[in-house]
Amino acid sequence: MHTTRIVIIGGGFSGIGMAIRLRQHGITDFVILERAREAGGTWRDNSYPGCACDVESTLYSFSFALNPEWSRTFAPQPEIWAYLRQCATEYDIDKHFVFGQTVTGAEWDDVDHTWTVTTATDVWTAESVVLASGALSDAKLPDLPGLDTFAGDVFHSAHWNHAIDLTGKRVAVVGTGASAIQFIPRIQPHVAQLTVLQRTPPWVMPRNDVAVPSWRKSLYRSLPIVQRLVRGALYARHELLHFPFRHRSAARVAEWIARRHLHAQVNDPALRKALTPSYQIGCKRILVSDDYYPALTQSNVTLIPSGVAAVTADGVTTADGAQHRADVIIFGTGFRATDPPLAPMIRGRDHKSLAGAWPKGPQAYMGTTHAGFPNFFYLLGPNTGLGHSSVVLMIEAQIEHVLGVLQLTSRENAAAAEPLEAAQRRFVADVDTRLATTAWNSGGCQSWYLHPSGRNTALWPDGVGRFRRLVSHMNARDYRLIPRRERTAEFHT
Repeated sequence: MHTTRIVIIGGGFSGIGMAIRLRQHGITDFVILERAREAGGTWRDNSYPGCACDVESTLYSFSFALNPEWSRTFAPQPEIWAYLRQCATEYDIDKHFVFGQTVTGAEWDDVDHTWTVTTATDVWTAESVVLASGALSDAKLPDLPGLDTFAGDVFHSAHWNHAIDLTGKRVAVVGTGASAIQFIPRIQPHVAQLTVLQRTPPWVMPRNDVAVPSWRKSLYRSLPIVQRLVRGALYARHELLHFPFRHRSAARVAEWIARRHLHAQVNDPALRKALTPSYQIGCKRILVSDDYYPALTQSNVTLIPSGVAAVTADGVTTADGAQHRADVIIFGTGFRATDPPLAPMIRGRDHKSLAGAWPKGPQAYMGTTHAGFPNFFYLLGPNTGLGHSSVVLMIEAQIEHVLGVLQLTSRENAAAAEPLEAAQRRFVADVDTRLATTAWNSGGCQSWYLHPSGRNTALWPDGVGRFRRLVSHMNARDYRLIPRRERTAEFHT
């Protein structure tokens, strides 16, 4: 049994950022429980060929730790992973990591006002828990008939099997999402035959990725204010990119740019038609790439505009009944974004699980805290995802909210704090109302943004600026403080 003030679950961007800000506020009694053997989160796990950020790295980084050494506009995965490890070292949080800790449960004790966090090997008690496992940390594999009968190799892009040499093999790729459009151009030149199974075509915008010249790196190193100004300009540009999601006229402009990009790179009318979405841009995640379309035009690539119905011993069967032979199947089918695996294992007051508190899918006050779960904080929680900018900006706003709650409980000598149910309902209702008219909710498609209940549990409906204004500054009136002497019986009176 170990005791600490704060347990952080997860050691990616959210966990590292939270830890750094805690130390900057003089809080050092905390641990980061990480199930892997190294820090880095999704940027450690996703090592598929071509893996890179789809937001400019000057913006996709901590505001307090700008990096002048990015090699490209959109940094590749190894650099982002190295950046996170560098931040952990430079800000002296390496010593707070406890690796190899797969969390199996967390339960609030309403008598002692503590959380008990269990892992596969240890037990921790803490005043507060910060869930920082991220929305893209657990890969999702489709439940396909016959998958266990396939004679070849199978893996998800988030768990790329680098031991498998794809050279000269017939490869089937299931899915055409953000990961697939990055690794398809990288593996295409090496495979004998590449079959791309596309259920729904994505909207793809130009990426315009370029190498960062050495003179610019030197300028950023000698005058950090220049990189900060560039970051500010990127932030403003990305805020404008939010308009197509809310305004149909702006969406038409974005669709025109995407269609022009498609026409410039694909000459075959039949292939072009198969790659043209029938839904409003933004309904699904907008992708960025300069080499995806050209890869699909190569002679060893076949695009199948159909979903997979089943897997056989030597390939896949599509919904139209056609058979497609393969030696390797790679799934680019995304993550459990609306079904957090830890939600059933986290229990608040009266032993109610987080999943049990979500009849219509994940929700939280400010995307960060939840009524009935005192001293529990959720970074990149419900409705904090973005379709147009850097989620690191959202993480930083949430971290400031967490710090505000911690300061409030300390200042008032309270045992814990939780949002008022009325405040949470009001916030969630406002989010739902603002989402109702966006492309994500009414754009004519089905996406991973939507919970089976139909509610959009993933995305924030407005620009980053509004989120930061709302969330960064904690409103004490929306919180209930639990006095240190209070007991369960007193709470229910």
